[in-house]
Amino acid sequence: MRNLVITENITLDGVIDASEGWFAPPSGEADVDQSDLNGALREQAAAADAVLLGRVTFEEMRGFWPLQTNDKTGVTKYLDSVEKYVVSTTMTEPEWQRSTVLSGDVAANVGELKAREGKDIVVTGSITLVHELIARGLVDEYRLFVYPIVIGRGGAVVRDGSQCRKAETRGLSPVPLGRRAHALQRERMTLTR
Repeated sequence: MRNLVITENITLDGVIDASEGWFAPPSGEADVDQSDLNGALREQAAAADAVLLGRVTFEEMRGFWPLQTNDKTGVTKYLDSVEKYVVSTTMTEPEWQRSTVLSGDVAANVGELKAREGKDIVVTGSITLVHELIARGLVDEYRLFVYPIVIGRGGAVVRDGSQCRKAETRGLSPVPLGRRAHALQRERMTLTR
């Protein structure tokens, strides 16, 4: 069975809503060495052959990554090579190569994807979808890139009223600009509402 992995850029206070652009390098630091971060992302990409996204994140990514012609991060090449699944009740045509729309019961669709042969399935962004996947107990691992900033508002990985009681840290590694990459496995994680 394949693992479903949530991977998110996250603030110290748990915010993953990136609408304010907080995870970009501060102005004047655009040339900061991000090789450690890029290495962690390449390692994650090598372990996955599918991406699962909510409609809003899918549309944002579809409108950006296919247009990149000089992408040194490898994200464009990766997204061109993997199967992309978009969970939506309104979209019928994904209009992006190697993409499939999943409508209907999220748990059944994701359960079917997890049961197929293959590598990890990665979910990023997609806050509404992430909340549903967590609530339905479908997440096997969380990979969090923690940024040393407190936003104080915005969407978080865990909804208000839910709590993470225990998680087993599988890995921790420093990455540039004070960020830390964490990997947490679900077997030891309990979320209650």
